[in-house]
Amino acid sequence: MVIDTKKCVGCSDCVVACQTENDVPIGYCRDWITETVNGSYPSLELELRSERCNHCDNSPCVRCCPTGASHYGTGGTVLVTKNECIGCGACIESCPYDARYQHPKGYIDKCTFCNHRVKEGLLPACVSVCPTKCMYFGDLDNSHSEVSQLLRNRKYKTLAPEAGTKPQVYYLI
Repeated sequence: MVIDTKKCVGCSDCVVACQTENDVPIGYCRDWITETVNGSYPSLELELRSERCNHCDNSPCVRCCPTGASHYGTGGTVLVTKNECIGCGACIESCPYDARYQHPKGYIDKCTFCNHRVKEGLLPACVSVCPTKCMYFGDLDNSHSEVSQLLRNRKYKTLAPEAGTKPQVYYLI
């Protein structure tokens, strides 16, 4: 996933779409909007970005899960199998992105990139509703995909690169 921080207006449509599409309980979320102020007065810059699970290539949440409920799915997406999760919270503690929560039904929940939609050839709900079209989703291994081209042609960053998780959500800056 690639998110253009120059286009995001912080409207939270992505958050509401995710909650609706994935039947997320009220008071919980799989994605959220973050505001960051950079610089020093009077030269300040506001960065708005939609955050979620980074579906890391080197996920500590997968490594620490005692039951294997946290695992890599098709295409490297990090998923949780609800009926195998014992709700111990080890994955919550290991995630440097605070991208998981304990569902009221006892299992751990998080963003899945709407894998049920992607399997049907649709975009994740958050991407499909973004009014500024700041979110892009695709195959980074395909050099002709829009996400690959954006990363080739624009300056970008990942969150917490020092954690060594190899996140797969990129922010255009």
